[in-house]
Amino acid sequence: MSRVARLWAHSWVQWLLRQRFVKFGTVGASGTFVNLGVLYLAQEYLFRFIEAVDMRLNVSLVVAIFFATVNNFLWNRAWTWRDRKHLHRHRSRLAQFGQYAMACWVGIALQIIFTKLLVVYFHYLIANAVAIVLASVFNYVVNDLWTFSHRKAPARSSDEV
Repeated sequence: MSRVARLWAHSWVQWLLRQRFVKFGTVGASGTFVNLGVLYLAQEYLFRFIEAVDMRLNVSLVVAIFFATVNNFLWNRAWTWRDRKHLHRHRSRLAQFGQYAMACWVGIALQIIFTKLLVVYFHYLIANAVAIVLASVFNYVVNDLWTFSHRKAPARSSDEV
């Protein structure tokens, strides 16, 4: 039996992977890899024709962030909040993605603000790590309560049936 299989067999590992916040963090980690991969491909190959280095980086970052956001939305919808998927049939995926993207952008703004506030007291890497955790908690709560909430479809009136 491989190490991975033995680790997976432990009940505490299975319990941990069932926890929604851990799933959210795992999806976020996958988004980081998507972001870095797309950023590299865009910067080194896709947008090589853009001669201004700053402009190329800006365009590459926008594309990388977009793909990472789409990746995270799809995985969070399919895995993290899979148990709530049936409650959202009344709302389009595009509308739900819009909510998710807004929550992400607010989270990014909070991360910047927290980093700027904490860097006065801590090394910038520590300040940013703390800011990432705080922004992640915010993103999780907003997505749990708003984007992937328990809202049920509106009840149909007898006139609509």
